[in-house]
Amino acid sequence: MVYPGFIWRMPTREKVLYLTFDDGPIPDVTEQVLETLESHHAQATFFCIGDNVRKHPSIFKKIKKEGHSVGNHTFNHLSGWKNDDARYLENVQLCARQMATETTLFRPPYGRIKRSQARLLRPEHKIVMWDVLSGDFSPNLSPERCLAKTIEYGRSGSVVLFHDSHKARRNMEYALPRMLDHFGNLGYEFRSIPMQ
Repeated sequence: MVYPGFIWRMPTREKVLYLTFDDGPIPDVTEQVLETLESHHAQATFFCIGDNVRKHPSIFKKIKKEGHSVGNHTFNHLSGWKNDDARYLENVQLCARQMATETTLFRPPYGRIKRSQARLLRPEHKIVMWDVLSGDFSPNLSPERCLAKTIEYGRSGSVVLFHDSHKARRNMEYALPRMLDHFGNLGYEFRSIPMQ
């Protein structure tokens, strides 16, 4: 496995899925996600960009108030591959200060992180990847295909990646409620990843 020690799936024998959302908080989009999750009694994990937390603190507070977990997604959505270790670590720390929330969860933007950066982060962070990529951000993917991918690959313990961003909105808003209905009808629960 690439990058052993990262979290790709959650160990469980129960019918549980772990929905995750990257890139928020974003007005309207994140709020729509929260409404959809609430209507399905679902919990999720939001990997937040620090600068978006700075710009939209009330939405960030709402995510936490509604019982979802949050994780660090860097302050400026940096690719680890394109940045040296010192700059990358500083950007992660800047996000942590902005979030001012006790969480060990971290997801590298684009899933791109150097081994050296991971070594620096791993003592204090759980690096969370995914095993189901909805592809909601892709303009070449139809909403129907986005939904089909989540249903085809989702299984007990899956970490499913959506985005609460403008770019992903069309596909995500189609796929999310239908995926929740599909797996809910099969007896699945939707939980957040523990922050500690």
